[in-house]
Amino acid sequence: MAIVAIVGSGFIGRAWAISFARAGHDVRMWDQSPAATGGARDYIEGVLGDLSANDLLRGQSVDTVLGRIAIAAELAEALAGATHVQENTPENLDVKRAVFSLIDRLAGPQTIIASSASALLPSKFTDHLQGRHRCLVVHPINPPYLIPAAEVVPAPWTSAETLTKTRAFLIDAGHAPLVMRRELDGFIMNRLQGALLEEAFRLVADGYASVEDVDIGIRDGLALRWSFMGPFETIDLNAPGGVRDYVDRYQGIYSNIFPQMLRRVDWAGEVMKTVEAERSKRLPRENLGDRQVWRDRRLMALAAHKKKSDREFGQ
Repeated sequence: MAIVAIVGSGFIGRAWAISFARAGHDVRMWDQSPAATGGARDYIEGVLGDLSANDLLRGQSVDTVLGRIAIAAELAEALAGATHVQENTPENLDVKRAVFSLIDRLAGPQTIIASSASALLPSKFTDHLQGRHRCLVVHPINPPYLIPAAEVVPAPWTSAETLTKTRAFLIDAGHAPLVMRRELDGFIMNRLQGALLEEAFRLVADGYASVEDVDIGIRDGLALRWSFMGPFETIDLNAPGGVRDYVDRYQGIYSNIFPQMLRRVDWAGEVMKTVEAERSKRLPRENLGDRQVWRDRRLMALAAHKKKSDREFGQ
């Protein structure tokens, strides 16, 4: 198994540490702030207990997985012998450029250097590096130990070998990599999510639906299919003759709707008063933390169910 360095030990870094340690790798966590790493192992131990209760540790004990995670006092210590580096510093271009300069200088020549950046293009913070061919973005949906999809985004100079190795590394760790052919603002998942959110805000702002009605449409409607198939497979199965038949039958509906979808609503404008008021009524702000724990436990139950179903249906 490999040595994996986690640079930045906030929520994303801790989540990656769980995922990679569960896969059998030795994980070394480093953060410039001792406070960030101080409670990392305690936090991780608590999550591992919940994962164990849902049979999501690959049959391993909490102590076994936790024993693979160490806190490094220095960045060089974390990087020594690492095969893969996962950087998780703030979404700030100057910070990314500085951190990647340090990692590129200190890491071994064969080490792959990945960023968890969710919006910054890899070309923006790796162009100046001698080892830029081994740099890329690996962007998760948080938390990655429960949601397997991870976007693999190359810069123009990222080597084919780096992409191949990263894809194989992620699959071995239980992830489902989306390997982009080239970089694009928003990558794939944020562009898909953004399109949905744009329409959700429009529907509420224009008075067609409440916040809860929109949530019902996804939670108790589309998401039930989307939890185990994507949009192309969905339409392929929704017409007798498959995807072409679906397009022949229904493209007209969407071509009629599309011009109405070209107007943006300012999410932080007047509509926010409605969205915030309706959400606060359903979930008081002081209960957000408890609801986030509930969300993660529901995701654990869903992950356990999908794991069992995949075995039963031979996926």
